[in-house]
Amino acid sequence: MSDTARSGAEELDALVARIRACRVCRDAPLRVPLPHAPRPVLRVSATARILIASQAPGTKVHLSGLPFTDASGDRLRRWMGVDAATFYDARRIAIAPMGFCFPGQDAKGGDLPPRRECAAHWHDTLFATLPDFDLVLAIGRPAQAYHLRRLALGHLIRPGLTETVAGWRAVRASRNDTRVYALPHPSWRNTGWLKRNPWFEAELLPELQADIAASLDRARHLCEGETTDDREAATWPK
Repeated sequence: MSDTARSGAEELDALVARIRACRVCRDAPLRVPLPHAPRPVLRVSATARILIASQAPGTKVHLSGLPFTDASGDRLRRWMGVDAATFYDARRIAIAPMGFCFPGQDAKGGDLPPRRECAAHWHDTLFATLPDFDLVLAIGRPAQAYHLRRLALGHLIRPGLTETVAGWRAVRASRNDTRVYALPHPSWRNTGWLKRNPWFEAELLPELQADIAASLDRARHLCEGETTDDREAATWPK
């Protein structure tokens, strides 16, 4: 590892340590305090080429400290075409939700939206410190709003989630360096949505899986110590 790469990795490690120690939602919240002890959950590295930009941890993830250790994670891994070992290999796949802590539940037992404090305090700094990604999976409206705007694709955000996801071809083709997929949350609550929109599994998922396979190959080149030029030789599928 070069001195520059080592310095960048150390800077990222220090930032992640600060995020994991964050207590802003409890000690200086924008609205009501977090109703439980904070437990920020994220997995990032200096070599990951795929970003899973999700919403916020649920109750099971809050207890385990490991993202997507639930039925939503099982479905997301099927969507991606990867096994658990690949999914949790932080050298290749980063997971950074819009809210790092479980936000609590509403009166009906549903998870509350991601806390706004995370994006306000951490996200710009985090994504300025991380290297650029080959592939971004923007899951849910908060992640789509933040990351599409961050990547100068805000004009592709539509009034509703279905419209934004349905425009996936335009979103995917809008940048040469980073391919972005706007996705619904893989929760069981969206099973009806999937049935009403069969194009998602029939048309979008095969392209997503092909892009993930190509990006994982590019990440392998980087993890094995090859140069940027070597990694770029593993090109995107047509």
